[in-house]
This record gives sequence, C-alpha cells and structure tokens, in this order.
Amino acid sequence: MTKQPWNVVFLVGFIVYLGIRAVYKRRTKCNERAHRRWHSVDNLLLVTVISGSFVLPLLYLFSPWLAWADYRLPELAPWIGAVVMLGALWLFWRSHADLGLNWSQSLELRKGHTLIQHGVYRRTRHPMYASIWLWSLAQGLLLANWLAGWFSFVAFAVLYFVRTPREEVMMCEAFGEEYRAYMRRTGRLFPRRGEPS
Repeated sequence: MTKQPWNVVFLVGFIVYLGIRAVYKRRTKCNERAHRRWHSVDNLLLVTVISGSFVLPLLYLFSPWLAWADYRLPELAPWIGAVVMLGALWLFWRSHADLGLNWSQSLELRKGHTLIQHGVYRRTRHPMYASIWLWSLAQGLLLANWLAGWFSFVAFAVLYFVRTPREEVMMCEAFGEEYRAYMRRTGRLFPRRGEPS
C-alpha cells in the first residue's frame, strides 16, 4: 500500500466494520426464517454494493489498477472522514446490538421476530442504513479516488431507495398498525423533529 496515511485509518475501520458484521452474522445464522421477500434484483444490488464497499477499496489500496481515478482531497476532508467513520462504526454496531437475533442481511423476518423500538430504533426506523450512508460518506472522504471513494455511496443510494419501501411494506404486513404507528412517530434515517426524547 503506497497511498496516503489516511488509507490506514480507512483499512482499520474497514476491518472493524467487517468484524461487527461477522459477529452478528454468526449469532443469527441458526435463526429460522419465517418470511422472505427477495427478488433477483436484490442479488444485483447487493453485488453492486459489495463491489463499491469492499472490492474497489481493496483494489485501490493494494494495486495500481485504479490510479487513473485518483484525485487530490482537500486537506480537511480526511479529518472529517475519520470522525464520520467513527460515528458510522458506532451506529453500525449499536444497530446490530439493538436488533439482536432479529437482524438479517436480506429482506426477511425470523421466526419469533419482534418489532424493535428501543435503543437507536426508538426514534429512527433505519439506523443501520443511516450508518451505511455515513460509512459511504467517510469512505469518499478518506480514499482519494473517484471509484474506490465514491462508487459505494452511489451503489448504496440505489439499494436504499429500492429496498427501503419494500422493507417497510413487509413490516406493515407483519406488524400491522403497530408498525404504522411506529412509522408515524419515527424518521427513516433521522429522528423526527419535535418528538419527545
């Protein structure tokens, strides 16, 4: 790796990010699936996000193949990126911890699935998606390469806007009025203004 010192910061965060996901994936792998809403487009979106979030950054860090897309970051950008990354990692971990055994990588409900309304889910319906938005922003601010830095942000945007409405329909079908009331008092990515804490 012959890039910037900030690449080491990104790589450490990247390892922590993968570690968080691995821990919760292992904890939930034996959970029986009760309902799944998965289409072939989901596979395509997931492959695109994985390419932008994992493959392109690793190519950038450990090979010269993406050097043609390098650019110079403003001096303050990596500092902001490091702070955003810390917030993203904390929210990513907390979202997994609060979901517990309800977490899954795809659009599915587990047997005995409950509607989580505590912790970071108390005022926000999709804090894990918020953490991935933050992570994608941090990636762009830490990696001075148009593809390795920003492709993840664009790929996740497409996944988010396709997947979130379908996920909320699935939750409404599963939890009915309880989820609709939860939607009314929470924001998708940010807490609603004026709600009591």
